[in-house]
Amino acid sequence: MRSASVELQVPFHDVDAMEVAWHGHYLKYLELARCALLDTFDYNYPQMKASGYAWPVVELKVRYLRPAAFGQRLRATATLAEWENRLKIDYELHDVATGERLTSATTIQVAVDVRTREMCFASPDVLFHKLGLPLP
Repeated sequence: MRSASVELQVPFHDVDAMEVAWHGHYLKYLELARCALLDTFDYNYPQMKASGYAWPVVELKVRYLRPAAFGQRLRATATLAEWENRLKIDYELHDVATGERLTSATTIQVAVDVRTREMCFASPDVLFHKLGLPLP
């Protein structure tokens, strides 16, 4: 399985009066990890657009296990779990110092033909090419 991780520090502008990261900001942290993952097989958003496909997120599931606090160093990891008919990416956020898992999440993205705006019911050949896999 392909994975990628990024480290980040929870900035002041992401926290509330209790110095805890607001739940919506976790999605930015996941996005940083997702972009790092897509870079590992040269199919990040500019390459997707150039290939004629957009990959919108159509489903998101997040489980908040522990809060992230101002100044805390986090490791966000994204792992490609499925790719044949959709991109399913699993995520985890960990505290860098302790290794404690703070959050787990999953996104589902589907291919959409940019020209027709039609959703594809199978991943396009370009994804398999980028992943170095044989066509199904």
